[in-house]
Formats: sequence, structure tokens, C-alpha cells
Amino acid sequence: MTPATARVTRLGPRGWPGRIADSFRRSLQFRTVVVTVALAIIAVAGTSIYMGASISSDMYRSRVNDALVDARRATASAQSLFDSSSAEERAELQNLMSTARTQIAQTASTTLIAGYRAPGQDSNLLIPQDFESPALQGGVVTDDLRSQVQQNPSDQWWQAVALPAEDREVPGVVVGSMITLTDGSRFELYIGYELSDTERTLQFMQRTLLFGGGALLLLVAAVAWVVARLVARPVQVVAESSERLTSGELETRIPVTGEDEIATLASSFNRMADSLQAQIAELEQLSMVQQRFVSDVSHELRTPLTTIRLAGDVLYDQRLDFPAGTARAVELLNTQTRRFEQLLSDLLEISRYDARSVELDREPVNLVQLAEDSMESMAPLAATAGCSLILRAPGGHTELPLDARRIRRIVRNLLGNAIEHGDGRSIVVSIDSNTDAVALGVRDYGQGIAPENLSRVFDRFWRADPARKRTIGGTGLGLAISLGDAQLHGGDLRVWSRPGMGTSFLLILPREGGSIERSPLPLEPDDAGSPDAVVATEAGDVVVVQPGEAEAAVDDEQMDAPVRAAEVRHAGEPVDGESARDDDVPDDAVPADDTDSREGRR
Repeated sequence: MTPATARVTRLGPRGWPGRIADSFRRSLQFRTVVVTVALAIIAVAGTSIYMGASISSDMYRSRVNDALVDARRATASAQSLFDSSSAEERAELQNLMSTARTQIAQTASTTLIAGYRAPGQDSNLLIPQDFESPALQGGVVTDDLRSQVQQNPSDQWWQAVALPAEDREVPGVVVGSMITLTDGSRFELYIGYELSDTERTLQFMQRTLLFGGGALLLLVAAVAWVVARLVARPVQVVAESSERLTSGELETRIPVTGEDEIATLASSFNRMADSLQAQIAELEQLSMVQQRFVSDVSHELRTPLTTIRLAGDVLYDQRLDFPAGTARAVELLNTQTRRFEQLLSDLLEISRYDARSVELDREPVNLVQLAEDSMESMAPLAATAGCSLILRAPGGHTELPLDARRIRRIVRNLLGNAIEHGDGRSIVVSIDSNTDAVALGVRDYGQGIAPENLSRVFDRFWRADPARKRTIGGTGLGLAISLGDAQLHGGDLRVWSRPGMGTSFLLILPREGGSIERSPLPLEPDDAGSPDAVVATEAGDVVVVQPGEAEAAVDDEQMDAPVRAAEVRHAGEPVDGESARDDDVPDDAVPADDTDSREGRR
């Protein structure tokens, strides 16, 4: 592994912290153990710290009190020795001080003794020389302690110090007091005590608490693991059984053992699964009956419907020879017969979706060419409604594996709805693509749909305005079938609408083997719903607007006098007989200077 690779591995988001976080979030057993151990650590640590501090303080205080008692007894013994002596010579007084040092060492059980003449006394007095044990040399007896002893000669003072040992320092205390010699002179006496034995005792106690706390934590973790497993394992079984039940394994059941709450949960789950399986089986049976009924009825109606249509076509061809009333009846018969035939086809298609028996017949499809063909076929209907069709295709020229029949049906349904509700204004078809998907949008500038009705646009047989006249004889199933066709391709069909601003449908189809991360086209148009932003054309015109061409560049004369191009041309077709190759035009771009093919219609 290279250094760079190792660095990425260490800093990657899925390192051990991420795995621990995932386990904590997803595993009830792991989370229970972690929480229990964490609380146990807090409890044991708090208890250990409190016990250690308390024991240490008590032992230290007790040891200091013992040192003070010993020092007071030793000082009293030395003072008694001086009080009972009548030495008046310097040599006698020095010998008496040596005897007192020996007596102090025996009484205080320590050899750490130091003595100093109190400052500010008459030099003629017979005061013995200063002395100190080697361990108390080097400033161990501090000036602060001596100052307190000198200012308060009748009291006993002590100070915690660090006493030198072989290769280290050990804790200790020095106790100071003042004694009076035979000639009335004052002499400072200091007795030191090592606390190394107390330190060793405290260290042993801390090690005991540490090992005991660690053992207790391991025991708590083991107990928590066992208890959590006893509780979490049945929950895991229920979760796994629920997943299998959700995935369609309706025979899944949980074994029931014992008579506790877990057994009650398992029994309730099994009863729920039995009820759910029975209801699903009943619904499937009803659905099959319904689908068979629709299929049978549709099939049985086709034969008499075909006969009625043939007879109606004969009458329709001779309607001019009939009286006006009879001719009108023949026209209505012909129209309703065709609508009835379309309704049967849509019902059969819906029944196939309900039965999940629809399969795609994929083939390479150029969505732009398919849209152009669909717009050409809808041009007569657009002319009747008084609107024009405009195609903008900056992308989407790459062929994709699609079911051409179903995609064409979606486009024709969307165009038909736009013509029906476009109020005679222009209809814009936009096609674009990105690395994820290809999108086709159909935009009209009609009255729009109320916000409360948008969620019902794709419902079967739903109409926004039941009182509104249908000019193209829709069955009310077109958008529901279109949504099913889009989802069958792994895509989606979305709608945007505002009252007075029109409606926009957006068909999004993923590329082969891909998923839709972002749409190539926005669902909400960026023209603010203004029909004035669309190129002016005559009713029934089909206009191809090249990428990069701005409709705002059309001058006032063009806005007033509609254009009349004669041919719909692909953005990549050769101009003026010039040859063009497929690799000359990128998938999502077209030449910007191809002026002969910017607008046209057949």
C-alpha cells in the first residue's frame, strides 16, 4: 500500500469510528452494553476517586497527628531534662544537649532532628551550637516554619516537606517547637518524620481500587452482554421476521417459547401475520376476479363493438345523404364508438398494470425524433384548437433503450392534454439530458390547475372540471397509464401548475443502468408563466427552436406576422445539401449557426 493510499484509509469516513457509530446506531445489544459499561465506568470511577481521596486524607491526617503527638512528647521530655539540670558551664550544657538529642530520638522514634539558636538573644548566654541531621539539610526546614516557631514559641507548628532518600524524594513532615535551656536562652527544635510507609500503603490501595474497578467493569460488561442478548435476540428475531414478511414471505412465523412478555409478543406477531396473510390472499383473489372480469368484459365487448363500428363507418360515409338530424346522430355514433373502443383499450392496459404483467419491448430510441413525430401527428388537432407546437431540444439526441410505443403514448397524452387545456396558446416541448437522465417537458399556458387538485392529476377517471367540454374525447385514464409507463422505465412523471399561469408536465427517464440523481430540466418553468415569451406562430404550426436561440430576438414584425416555415428539421441534419456525420454533432449540443434549420414545420 502506498503512503497516499494509507493516508486515505486512515482518514476515510468508514474507519473504525464510523463502524463503531454504525454499530451503536443499528444494534440494540451493542448500544445497551456500551451504555451500561459507560454508566458503570462513571459510577466506579466516581466511587474509586472518592474512596481514594477519603482514605488518603484520613491516613495522612492520622499520620500527621501521630507525628505531632510523638514530637510533643519528645519535646516535653527534652524540656524536662533541661528543667531538672543545673549546668552552668558551656561544656556541661553541650553535653546536656547531646543527651537531650538522644532522648528525643528514642522518644520520637526518628533520627531526623535539627536545632537552632533562636535569633535576637544575648551573645553572652551559654547557648549550644546549631545541629541538624543530614536529611534535614539544604533548606528542608524552611524559613516560613522557623518564622512561625519564633513568633509563637509556646505553640507547635508543622509543615509538609519532601525529604531526600537514596535516589528520590519521599513525603514527610517537620514539626517545630521552642525549648528553654537552663540559663533561660531559647532554642528551636525541629523533628522530621518520613511518610514513605503511608505513601506505599496509599499506592497499594490505589492499585487495589484500580484492579478491582477494572474487574468490576469486565463483570458488568459481561452481565450487560448476557442480559442484552437475552432481551435483544428476540427483538432481532421479530425484526428479521418483519423484514421477511415485508418482502413477501407471508409464511414467516416466530417460534413461541415460554410464557413471558417475549412469548406474548411472538404470539401477537404470529396472529398478525396470519390475519395479514388471510387478508392479502383475499385481496389477491378479489383482484384476480376483478382483473379477469375486466379482461373478459373487454374481450367480449370487442366483437359487438367491431360490428357496431363497421356499421357506423358505413353510415358515417353516407351521412351527407341523410337528413340533418339523422346525419348528426350518425356523427355522434361514430365519435362515441371510437371513444368506447379507446376506453376498452385503456381498461385492458390498466388491468395489465394491476396484474403486473406488463413487459417492455426496448429498442434504440431518439427522444427528439420521437417527439417531432408525435408533434407532427398532433398538428391537425393543434390547428383545430388554434395553438402551435414549439420544440426546444438542446440535448437528448442520444439513442436510449426505450419502449418506443409506450414513450410515444406518453408524449401524445401530454400533448393532447396541453392542446385540450392550452386555451389556444402556444405549447412548448423541451428536451434535455445530463449524465443521469433524459427529460421531456410539455408546457402550456392555459388556465392551470388549482393547488388542491394537483395531487389527483394522475388518478383514474379524475377530471379537474367535470363540467368542461372534452374536445378530443379522452377516457380519463391517459395520465394514469402515462405514469405507469414512466415508472415501468424506472423514471418518473411530474406536474407543475399555477392558476392563470399554465401547466407543465416533466417526463424523466434514466439512462441505461443508471439512477436519477438530478433532472436535466427544472419542473417549474423559468418563463414566469408569460405566453408572450413564446415565438408567435399560426395555429397548427410546429416550430423547432435551436439551442441558444432567444425568442426575445424576434422583432415586432415577426411577433405581429406569424412565420410560415415549411419543414420540421432535426438539429443535426445537414443544411443545403451538405453532408453530416453522426460524430460531428455531440449528444447534447447542436450547431449554433445552422440558421436554415432554426424554425420550420411540415
